[in-house]
Amino acid sequence: MKKRIAIFASGSGSNAQKIMEHFKRHNDAEVAIILTNNPQAYVLQRADNFEIPSHIFTRKEFYETEDVIRLLKNLNIDLIVLAGFLWLVPQSLLRAFPNKIINLHPALLPKYGGKGMYGDNVHKAILADKEEESGITIHFVDENFDEGEIIHQSRFKIEPGDTLEMIKFKGQQLEHHHFPRVVENLLKKMKS
Repeated sequence: MKKRIAIFASGSGSNAQKIMEHFKRHNDAEVAIILTNNPQAYVLQRADNFEIPSHIFTRKEFYETEDVIRLLKNLNIDLIVLAGFLWLVPQSLLRAFPNKIINLHPALLPKYGGKGMYGDNVHKAILADKEEESGITIHFVDENFDEGEIIHQSRFKIEPGDTLEMIKFKGQQLEHHHFPRVVENLLKKMKS
C-alpha cells in the first residue's frame, strides 16, 4: 500500500507543488489531498492541475469540530505536511496524528520563529539584524509555533547587498530541493 500524504497550505503553494511533482509517479507514496483555510489560495489550482482532491475548511471547522480529523482518518493519511500553512495546529489534530505532522520554516530555528514569523516577516527580520546566513528548517509540529523537534536544516550565505527578494529566492531554492526528499525519507522510516 502506498503511504498517503495530506498537505495543508494557506497561499500560493509552491512547496506543495514540488511535493506533488515529486510523488506524482512514485511507487511507494502519493499526495492524497490538499487542505486549505483560504478559498482563494492558488494551491487549489495547483491541486487541480495534478488532479488531487482538495478541501477548504473554516476556522470553526478546524478548531471546534472533528471534521478535518475524520476526513484525514478516512483517507488513511500517514503524514501531514504543512507547506505555508499559517494557523496553529489544534491539540486534537496533534493527538490524532502524533509525530506525523511536519512543517517547513523559512529560517534557521530556533531563531526567527514563533507567532507572526512567516514569509516576508522572517526575511525582513533577518535582513534588519544583518545576519550573515539564513536557511530553512523542517521540523515536527507541536502545540507551539516553530518549536517542534528539528528534522532537517539547510543554510545559505547572505552576501552584502542581498535584497529581500534575493534572500527569499535563495531560501526557496533550498525549500524546493529538500522538502520533498525529507518527506520521502520520513515516509520510508514509518512502519507500514
